[in-house]
Amino acid sequence: MFLDRVKINVRAGSGGDGAATFRREAHVPRGGPDGGDGGRGGSISLRVDPGQTTLRDFRQHHHFRAESGGRGSGSRRHGKAGGDLVLTVPPGTAVYDDATGELVADLVSSEQVAMVAKGGRGGLGNVHFATSTHQTPKHAQKGEPGEELWIRLELRLIADVGLVGLPNAGKSTLLAAMTAARPKIADYPFTTLEPNLGVLDLGDEDERRPTIADVPGLIEGASLGAGLGHAFLRHVERTRILVHVVDGSDRDPEWSHGVIRDELEAHDPALLRKPIVVAFNKMDQPAAVSAWPLFQEARQRDGIACVPIAAVTGQGIAELRALIAERLPDADDLGIPPEPAGVVVHRIESLGDGFVVERDADGGFRVRGKRIERIAAQTDFEIDESADRFQRDLGRLGIDAELRRAGIVAGDTVRIGAVSLEWDREAWESA
Repeated sequence: MFLDRVKINVRAGSGGDGAATFRREAHVPRGGPDGGDGGRGGSISLRVDPGQTTLRDFRQHHHFRAESGGRGSGSRRHGKAGGDLVLTVPPGTAVYDDATGELVADLVSSEQVAMVAKGGRGGLGNVHFATSTHQTPKHAQKGEPGEELWIRLELRLIADVGLVGLPNAGKSTLLAAMTAARPKIADYPFTTLEPNLGVLDLGDEDERRPTIADVPGLIEGASLGAGLGHAFLRHVERTRILVHVVDGSDRDPEWSHGVIRDELEAHDPALLRKPIVVAFNKMDQPAAVSAWPLFQEARQRDGIACVPIAAVTGQGIAELRALIAERLPDADDLGIPPEPAGVVVHRIESLGDGFVVERDADGGFRVRGKRIERIAAQTDFEIDESADRFQRDLGRLGIDAELRRAGIVAGDTVRIGAVSLEWDREAWESA
């Protein structure tokens, strides 16, 4: 089974908790805080493996977790960092945030890497919170949760040459005639249910070894989702050259030729701006021989290169190979992946003090903001000193004043990230 689209859940490791410990030695009175920091959580990245051609490794396994960081301990010992998780994908994998549809990365180059889920920071130990007026802090930060999201992986095969055409036009037979690939071949439509790849031999004196892909047959309406080929149209986006295979023995080869061009244009008009060679196939049959002169004349008017072939017998294969060779770049440029070049979208994380207070459906309040959500996630509310510190942060950031303006009363629920708190006016005002 050829798997070229999959959705997976990735969750980076959480940071380890910081320690709230104190130095205890007989000869060191009032030793003070010595809690170490928690280790960072492991991140999850995708790396291009040129040896892979499908996303089959994700067929059964859809959830991936990185290791969390270790807890800090006494004597200022820091927790161990969580191990990173690296998942391999084939060249040509586009990565999208499934919730927003935004492109995260377009991975085409060998060993290219993109981080998709960042591990949480380790919490600071209580040694960081000692001051001249408060020398025995019991407050230490909890580890920050790791990022978690659903991502969608879409594979667009990276091939130098793409074979397109209607079902049963002879694409698989042509691929077998031009390469060492051995795709399934039969005399009925939709024999090819997944793309096949081969390496084209241009001759002993040509060191270039372009890849060629046989894309499953397209039908009219494929760009709108009709037929088997609609899921594979994206596989021709990265090709350098298109070889349009036309069944010359068909009832109306001119119509067949126009249908495929219309579908390519409907999917992406840029496809028709690629170099295109038309292979007029099945010249071993009388109907194709009869149709060839008019078809050739029409392509000459269009300015499109066209060559008569019979993939079964090998007729015209050398001429077709020569036309392809003329349109391919030199060996150095051929080693560079076709456009579009791989990109990794870097988003600068904003930790501004901005926030928004909203009403929840149940009448409670929701506070949204990067900084306050991080502070809430790293606060241990079981420790009074930590809870008091959090309440002071709410005042410092102006959140408590905004909640009052929004009409909050004692007993209302306040949700900040994954934390739910009950508003106790007296406790919050005394902090």
